[in-house]
Amino acid sequence: MKLFSPTSRCAVALRGQAAFTMIEIAMALAIIGFALVAIIGILPMGLDVQKNNRRETIINQDANYFIEALRSGGVGLNDLTKYVAAIVVTNNSGVKYYQNPDPIFANFPIPSGLPTPEALRLTSGQTIIGLLSRPRSEGRVEAYVKALSGAASEKSPQANAIINEAAFGYRMVPEIIPYDDPAALNGSNSAVVNNLRRNLHEVRLLFRWPLLPGHDATPGLPRMGNGRQVYRVMVGGALTQNGAVPETWFFQPQIYTNAP
Repeated sequence: MKLFSPTSRCAVALRGQAAFTMIEIAMALAIIGFALVAIIGILPMGLDVQKNNRRETIINQDANYFIEALRSGGVGLNDLTKYVAAIVVTNNSGVKYYQNPDPIFANFPIPSGLPTPEALRLTSGQTIIGLLSRPRSEGRVEAYVKALSGAASEKSPQANAIINEAAFGYRMVPEIIPYDDPAALNGSNSAVVNNLRRNLHEVRLLFRWPLLPGHDATPGLPRMGNGRQVYRVMVGGALTQNGAVPETWFFQPQIYTNAP
């Protein structure tokens, strides 16, 4: 019987068919499995970072819009009626609840259990800006807003109840305070101090987000997420009350008053 020599063509072919052993394959699969577990574990974290960055960008854009609207004494911004769902004013006289009657807010998380007389409907941009411009000395103002910026699918005239309920929203608390810096006003006479306080105000906008479905048991307010941001700006001009629309105030940047 003739055997193949080590140098024959068939022997070389047999040596070329050698492959990985089962142990080597198992080790490779284990390494790949560890890598996949690490990637899958980091993926949700990356998605959360992306979501938070998107929300912060929306808040920045909306804050700039509201600051300019308040600073200019904006009236006629009736497009706000598609985004501001409710405003709650709390002062020594009690609580007044201004609600937007637009059906797109039927499932949007807003305070519950508060009466809404017909006279307190948010049906114009003038009413919305006037309520947001109330000085802090006249009470606390809270606005519940569906984001002005963001996904186009969440914007009016979207009528899908599920999308409207899940739309990104936030609570905004405006605080308007007369200018009062003791260090800067030290040594000034009373007329200068009074004029500064009358014609210069600090505007703070406090944002909390997102508004979550459902309500807290007491006092029926929407559940809030952990997002928080504060914006501050100085606004010049007289801040006057509008007698035609109760509870509303407006900045008039072109008017300066002489305080006694």
